[in-house]
Amino acid sequence: MKRLEVLDIQHEQHAKAKGEKFESIFKGNENCRWSYWKNMNAEEMLKHVNNVVFPFIQNLTDGEDVLYSQYMKSATFMIQKPSLLQEAVSILDELNITAQNQDTQGDTYEYLLSELQISGKNGQFRTPRHIIRMMVELVDPKLGETVCDPACGTGGFLINAYQHIVKNNTSPDILQYSSDGTAYNLIGDKITKKEHWDLLKNRTFYGFDFEYTMIRIGLMNMILHGIRKPNITYADSLSKRFDQAKQYDIILANPPFAGSIDKGDINDNFKLDTTKTELLFSELFYNILKIGGRAAVIVPNGVLSSVSTGAHVDLRRFLLEKCQLEAVISMPSGVFKPYSNVSTSILLFVKGGKTKKVWFFEMENDGYTLDDKREFIDGKGDIPTVIRNFREKKEIEKSFFVDIMKIKENNYKLTPSNYKKIISEKTDLEDPLIIINEIMNLEEEIQSELKTIKNMIQKSNQ
Repeated sequence: MKRLEVLDIQHEQHAKAKGEKFESIFKGNENCRWSYWKNMNAEEMLKHVNNVVFPFIQNLTDGEDVLYSQYMKSATFMIQKPSLLQEAVSILDELNITAQNQDTQGDTYEYLLSELQISGKNGQFRTPRHIIRMMVELVDPKLGETVCDPACGTGGFLINAYQHIVKNNTSPDILQYSSDGTAYNLIGDKITKKEHWDLLKNRTFYGFDFEYTMIRIGLMNMILHGIRKPNITYADSLSKRFDQAKQYDIILANPPFAGSIDKGDINDNFKLDTTKTELLFSELFYNILKIGGRAAVIVPNGVLSSVSTGAHVDLRRFLLEKCQLEAVISMPSGVFKPYSNVSTSILLFVKGGKTKKVWFFEMENDGYTLDDKREFIDGKGDIPTVIRNFREKKEIEKSFFVDIMKIKENNYKLTPSNYKKIISEKTDLEDPLIIINEIMNLEEEIQSELKTIKNMIQKSNQ
């Protein structure tokens, strides 16, 4: 509600500067502006927001920044306590978020989302931001490429992909970095053409989700990060109603695990004989990628090793024989704590071609403690090493290559433990004959000592 007025004022200022005509989205509804009702007493404020402002937002249909209004139709205003609403409005006003830069506004929203998850609301947990950033670095989206997350949730992958592209088009001397490697001052000064900005903000990022709450959160999250027309829409991307014909350059995703879908509702494009969502999503990524398109996706380790169903083996065979499976990066099991202790890995693959060898990397830490508290250590852990060695395709202590033939012989299993090289340390051992002689000499000394003790005992008894 606050953001709508801020954006409306900004657009009015830009229009005046360009000498263009401007029409406010509040025209005829001036009493819906944040500045109009923010100082009302608690009882009056609750009544006004509930009966006037909220219905106004639900019925907005025009304007670049109100795309989310179509998903507000079924929303309910949940705050029923006048003092709670008044306190929330007061705190937001004191924060003066509008005066902060785009990154700070986005960070504030991300923090609020993390608090929602800690409270156990919405029933979903988010992919940690530093893990998302690592995956985006590995897949390296570029200006002009389309990016899709078919299970986008709060939009974290799409936002980080946007920031990655802008960062790579910002002069290095302008950029600043936080202790965990997050880049700031992303102004994209190297993007000089208006049509390129239009392409980046309006026709680059696409997300789908089947929960309206996630869509509302994701849309606002992207708007606060500078993407004025987010292409996030309601869809069950595994169902018959989802259009798999649309093809994208990049897929970034962490889809729901351990779920299942009604067999009669499964999209006809799937070839795998399964109802398990973690397997179907993996096939979906392939289906909606362009030839030569790249993917960085998170899967539970069961997808990589299970032989409990033919579909598990079929999927792995499919990824290896229809794609170039470039890397399998196993992550510590505590990455998703406190919400889940599931063991997961990141798959990186290119659609088309065939795999000759796979690069494996075993992450031991991600820069945070792996207990439920997930306390900050350095925010990086093995991540810089993963990125550097993936690009250089190096074999180091935690990584190695495995030939495709060896993987085929092992039921197409893709877990590092099946192929990890056992390194035995060379030990300099003494000649066995010398050791035997030393033992014999020691035995003689012991026998001599025992004989002496025996004689002493006998003399004392006489």
